[in-house]
Amino acid sequence: MAFGSLLEHVGGMGRFQVVSVLLLSLPVLMMASHNLLQNFTAATSAHQCRPRPEANASGLDPEVLLRVWVPRGERCRRFVTPQWWLLEANGSEPNSSWPETEPCGDGWTYDRSVFTSTIVTEWDLVCSSRGLKQLAQSLYMAGVLVGGFFGGLSDRFGRRSVLTWCYLQMAAMGTCSSFAPTFTVYCLFRFLTGMAFSGIVLNSVSLSLEWMPTHMRALVGTFMGYCYTTGQFLLAGVAFAVPDWRRLQLVVSLPFFGFFLYSWWLTESARWLVMVGKSHQALQELQKVARINGKKEEGDKLDIEVKDSIGSPRTLRSHMEKEMTSSKTRHTLVDLVRTPVLRRISFCLCFVWFSTSFAYYGLAMDLQNFEVNIYVIQLIFGAVDIPAKLMSILTITYVGRRFTQAITLILAGLAILANVLVPRELRTVRTALAVFGKGCLAASFNCVFLYTGELYPTVIRCPRELRVSHRQTGMGLANTMSRLGSIMAPLVKMAGELFPALPFVIYGAAPVVSGLVAAFLPETRNMALPETVEEVEG
Repeated sequence: MAFGSLLEHVGGMGRFQVVSVLLLSLPVLMMASHNLLQNFTAATSAHQCRPRPEANASGLDPEVLLRVWVPRGERCRRFVTPQWWLLEANGSEPNSSWPETEPCGDGWTYDRSVFTSTIVTEWDLVCSSRGLKQLAQSLYMAGVLVGGFFGGLSDRFGRRSVLTWCYLQMAAMGTCSSFAPTFTVYCLFRFLTGMAFSGIVLNSVSLSLEWMPTHMRALVGTFMGYCYTTGQFLLAGVAFAVPDWRRLQLVVSLPFFGFFLYSWWLTESARWLVMVGKSHQALQELQKVARINGKKEEGDKLDIEVKDSIGSPRTLRSHMEKEMTSSKTRHTLVDLVRTPVLRRISFCLCFVWFSTSFAYYGLAMDLQNFEVNIYVIQLIFGAVDIPAKLMSILTITYVGRRFTQAITLILAGLAILANVLVPRELRTVRTALAVFGKGCLAASFNCVFLYTGELYPTVIRCPRELRVSHRQTGMGLANTMSRLGSIMAPLVKMAGELFPALPFVIYGAAPVVSGLVAAFLPETRNMALPETVEEVEG
């Protein structure tokens, strides 16, 4: 009896599957709150140099002090001595040269009308230290990259066990971030939070899909994707209600303690249990699922039926190995570049994954650049994902993968590049172009995830001593390139110090080039998935 048949035997898409998907989707709602959190916790407010300490003893109004100590429009320097002539209605400069200035030696004063506190205002991440803000986001994304090792741990210790640990790590490290005494400690906790984020994503998807009937997997995957999109709306609302960064960090972290507690109820993947030789436990879990789905009698018969059909519960493992594997070859990254066509596919997909993630986070993590209400644009950026993903599904299905991949990337890049030419005064136009570009990149993500799985040879998948497939290896490489893109995006923002438009030129050029590169990928619409490298080469 194949495992898919066993699932149908115990209820198919029954009450157990519905409840499991809902419980696994709740944390996904909060994932965007951590991934995009620094849009709000690291927002930069208007700031000016603080006058020298002795100036406060004068008893003058703070606004008056700023006028005589800080040049108009200047954020990073102040006068060496107070310029009282600036208070005169028709005052003129005391001499032909502009008064001498110096760096801000006593900190800054900040506009706290929107954000009462951020990591920028707390640790003065402005002027010569403003690059540290981008570094903090890159370190978080580096944690997401390193957290990929949780995928390997789940093959060794189980999906549910690793997922439960990641919930606890996310809750604990997120909470610790809100109490971080220094910027360095904050970055450390954010790195560890990023690791937990990666583990939750990987194991939530695995645990949900491995209990799903085959015909429901696409629907469940789409549903969880839209949960993340909905989470972007949630982030905007929570950030508006909680303008203090420490409290906001705490609010989005505490729910994961609840997820940690109820995760003990989640059922371990029976597929994983079988593949590591725990066939008896797998049968017990299947019987538990049958009871929850109202199929208790079928569950009680399951042990007898499996024994009759395959000899004994222990032989279920070898039976499923035959179902899930067809080769004893162990594949590595070298196999992805060993043959000409597979080498071309790997190169193109790496470029596509990197550019999509790079440009996506370049836009999504720079909301203040558009000079409109940051909460409104967060809502709009989240909302555009819904029609974008729907449109991509239609073009993927009826036009083709290659066309969808190429056109979404090229249009996204052109929209970002066009924004470089639009005057900053035309905020509506700039925002519309950015929203269109972000939507195209969301559609590109939707397409490339499916496309990658179809281009590599069929999965030959098992943990530890069993087989690893080209497709699994290829998806791992793609995930790595995507994370590298998200790490680089904040760092490229620092190039704006040399030339303000340079980051957006880079953000726009990358997807245009990768869109052209995507045209060299083979089309997979209405084609059978390749089973071997030879079929790919053919």
